[in-house]
Amino acid sequence: MRMYHRTWQQLSNSNYLTILLVLNFSFFVLVNISTHILRLDVVPYLAMPTNEWELLFKPWSLITYMFLHVDFFHLLFNLMLLYFTGVLFQSILGEKRLLYLYVMSGLVGALFLLITKLVFPYFVGSYLMGASAAVMGIIAALAIYTPEYTVHLFFLIQMPFKYFALITFIISTLLDFSFNTGGKITHIGGALFGLLYAYYLKKGIDLKSLSFIRMKTGERESIKKRFKDDDEYLDYLLDKINTKGYNSLSKKEKEDLFKISQKK
Repeated sequence: MRMYHRTWQQLSNSNYLTILLVLNFSFFVLVNISTHILRLDVVPYLAMPTNEWELLFKPWSLITYMFLHVDFFHLLFNLMLLYFTGVLFQSILGEKRLLYLYVMSGLVGALFLLITKLVFPYFVGSYLMGASAAVMGIIAALAIYTPEYTVHLFFLIQMPFKYFALITFIISTLLDFSFNTGGKITHIGGALFGLLYAYYLKKGIDLKSLSFIRMKTGERESIKKRFKDDDEYLDYLLDKINTKGYNSLSKKEKEDLFKISQKK
């Protein structure tokens, strides 16, 4: 019992990215223990059915499916992408937006799949699982919001994030569309929501709150005097990232960016 409370307390003090990673891994462990040790098949209760009538009796699966993996390499690929892109997203736009975008991209991806199934019923499987749609939404949003941020592919090749996002989308979604068709359709839905979210965010409209972004003036003493408030300073930092990359920021600017993002 003490271990349970200690674990819960640690999770409560963790940021949302850590919680998302832990949830994905926990579902993987739960499913594999249930299947291989307890001989219980819990996947049909956690995966999202693509049959709309069955879905009516399992509404929770709209959420649980985006944390569910059975295959280890499927889990590993998604968690690596989630960690890499989540750290960047969280440092720029804050952890609350990360959680919102993850969940909404997963939901929109599932909705996109259900709509597609009405037109092409034979191209979709019986169940949907995996974090891919949610992660794709994060990747797509960053491609719009910080397209010039420099990433190191395999620690060898440098490229702007927009190209990394495009390569990831092509490899994970467009290549061999006959395999995992339903899952790849959700990728498209998740990516579309990510693009839409970042597009409006750059215009000053946060779909998370359906309001224009406004921050209180004078909240932080570390803001440079030539900027009237956090909002203007944040715009300056993001413009600098877009044109020169994240590494062009000074140490102080990176610290300021992180502090402002935590208020989002």
